[in-house]
Amino acid sequence: LNHSSTSTDDEPQYKDNTKTSLSLKTQTGTSTSFPGPSKNGWIRSDHIRPQEHSIIAGNAPSFEDSRLWLHPFRAYGSEDGCGRRNGAIGALSAAPVQVASRLFCGTRCWRICENMSTTERTFIAVKPDGVHRNLVGKIIQRFEERGYKLVALKMMTASKQHLEVHYKDLKDKPFFPHLIDYMGSGPVVAMVWQGLDVVKQGRSMLGATNPLASAPGTIRGDFCIQTGRNICHGSDSVDSAQREIAHWFKPEEINDYESPFIKTWVYE
Repeated sequence: LNHSSTSTDDEPQYKDNTKTSLSLKTQTGTSTSFPGPSKNGWIRSDHIRPQEHSIIAGNAPSFEDSRLWLHPFRAYGSEDGCGRRNGAIGALSAAPVQVASRLFCGTRCWRICENMSTTERTFIAVKPDGVHRNLVGKIIQRFEERGYKLVALKMMTASKQHLEVHYKDLKDKPFFPHLIDYMGSGPVVAMVWQGLDVVKQGRSMLGATNPLASAPGTIRGDFCIQTGRNICHGSDSVDSAQREIAHWFKPEEINDYESPFIKTWVYE
């Protein structure tokens, strides 16, 4: 990362406005640069620590065709035109990026698109063993303390037909009949949680399907031992979440409400 500072009079809210360029060198020795203008919402030099970042280009001869690994973007952030600090891009650590345009979302700033990300939803269910072991409150507490918003909840004993539709992707597995019997053996607490990256983070919070492979601190790593009694379910993708939410909840059962506390104190 090469930086050249130039002061401008039209941006008084910045103490240091910097034109930042990305200087890349491929394995074949070809170098190229990509300048970043110093307008509101672009990268500020005081948000970057060059010694902590490494940008590695592949064999491609140009910036656009190069495959970049951002490693590790822990300090990147920006301020928009209102002076509001946007989130650091820590989630992009070591993530592959194909073209330069993906580095900027098109709103004159390097930022996470909040309106899309913070409204992501996932389906989480406490299975019958989790209900019988009185773990419902502890599981809800984990998600609430993380900062996610509960937008739907109900307890029900699911029918065999309902469960067969839910687990249709596993119908050819030898354990499928046992799974259906287990899930229908008692009440299930079905929930919809909403928030930034909640599908992926929800799975991480639950832990591995096999509790013995789950890290301490995860729900399964702390509360269960066997795969056949792993106390909870979480959607494994955004598409799965949408399908499962529609299967377990009617649209009118989803509570789309604003939480000033979460909006102010969980997100920037």
